[in-house]
Amino acid sequence: MKKLFIAALLFVGMAGFAQDMDQKETRDHKERMTPEQRNEKQLQKLTSELTLDANQQVQVKQLLAERSVKAEKFREARKERKDSNVKPTAEEKAAFKKQMEDEVAANDAKMKSILKADQYTKWKTLQEEKKEKMKDKMKERKEKM
Repeated sequence: MKKLFIAALLFVGMAGFAQDMDQKETRDHKERMTPEQRNEKQLQKLTSELTLDANQQVQVKQLLAERSVKAEKFREARKERKDSNVKPTAEEKAAFKKQMEDEVAANDAKMKSILKADQYTKWKTLQEEKKEKMKDKMKERKEKM
């Protein structure tokens, strides 16, 4: 009876472990896009959702490229800090948060100058929906842990 119970526990444990491995493999095999590919995909999405004209597409493409370069610089700086194992101080965190808020505000101002009024309101709505979706995903991720 004990052997049967131990065998059942081993089987259940192995099956659970195998399922975890399958999920990790699918995530790892996901193809990474280059920044240019991501920008192009985002431009196509914005073009279809906001019905951008050719001039707007050129301006939005340039804005996405600028944003992508800035994001890469932020990522590199963050990675350097993480690699050096130096925790940022409260002032550094506040400064970074302020810098990010300024970037978002500048991006919004540029988009407002590029888009028409109705396109801009639709774009802001899409941004809010995206933000809510991310909050939901973060909540789900926290619940799983």
